[in-house]
Amino acid sequence: MKKNSVVVGMSGGVDSSVSAYLLKKAGYNVTGLFMHNWQSEPGEVCSSEIDFKDASSVCDVLDIPLHKANFSDDYWNKVFKKFLEEHEAGRTPNPDILCNREIKFKSFLNYAISIGANYIATGHYANLKKINDVTYLTRAKDLNKDQTYFLHEVKENELDKCIFPLHKYSKNEVRKIAKRIKLPIFNKKDSVGICFIGERNMKDFLGRFINLSKGDIYDDKKQLIGQHNGATLYTIGQRQGLKIGGIKNKKHLPWYVYKKDITKNEIYVCQGSDNILLYAKGLVCNKISWINNFSINYPYTCDVQIRHQQKPVKCTITNKNNSYIVDFEKKIKGVAPGQSAVFYDKNICLGGGIISKSL
Repeated sequence: MKKNSVVVGMSGGVDSSVSAYLLKKAGYNVTGLFMHNWQSEPGEVCSSEIDFKDASSVCDVLDIPLHKANFSDDYWNKVFKKFLEEHEAGRTPNPDILCNREIKFKSFLNYAISIGANYIATGHYANLKKINDVTYLTRAKDLNKDQTYFLHEVKENELDKCIFPLHKYSKNEVRKIAKRIKLPIFNKKDSVGICFIGERNMKDFLGRFINLSKGDIYDDKKQLIGQHNGATLYTIGQRQGLKIGGIKNKKHLPWYVYKKDITKNEIYVCQGSDNILLYAKGLVCNKISWINNFSINYPYTCDVQIRHQQKPVKCTITNKNNSYIVDFEKKIKGVAPGQSAVFYDKNICLGGGIISKSL
């Protein structure tokens, strides 16, 4: 490949397609790569086949070659098994973060380098800035689409080989570009659901891999008010899917999960979106993965974000007994073990860790 060669992860969606176009327009020698990561079972609708056809159509329009690589073993062993283990433990994992760390910025990156590429590129809404020879991961211009939260476990040496062409565009602008250059997927809906697997009924899907059994739902007075399909299916702060309401002598307010007991297969709910039981003053991470290799002096003050698109909150991180205590400046709702706490210094993403418990 030429010196300015870049392999673009082509998903068949509008973001990666426009990324490939922008890089070719900028003079890069562009090759597309479609990643096959999920082995569909007989009779199952195979979304990857549809996505591959879309990616092929885009590459035909852009006149760039398209490779196809099978990373399904890596995905199963490094992402999906971990996803199942976390669910069985009663936590709520984020497969997109695992997927970025293990597949898109390891398996994909290694493959691209092996075929002679200098860089890889993806359709993520994120930016990279070089300051004093240090590469920082920073937020995209479109803060509503910013995806740095999902990229916090990618290391600086990996980011040095990455390009994020969409960093200065809004989603609306990207779709307009796709339509203007007559890409067949310009109005294709964004992918949702589990990374590389898609949108699924979680009860039916997880039930194929782990044991799920009905259990009791209790309110904050320890009164039995309903039944659920498996405690591991529910997340702290969840409102949807509880199927409880109209209970005698209870207010007409929505119910939210505020606690789970996986051992007893029980979930506990409270009423009202501003119920104090939904809020935490801090959290604990057993480990923090920092993007850049710099020393941290604790206690360390920065911003923390506990979910994608959540407004960051000022926090102080303290290192105690090989774990990290994160104290919030103000309480945060819906802190869920298994999700990630991601740390920022203004627009710079510093890294993050998996939440082990709320405080």
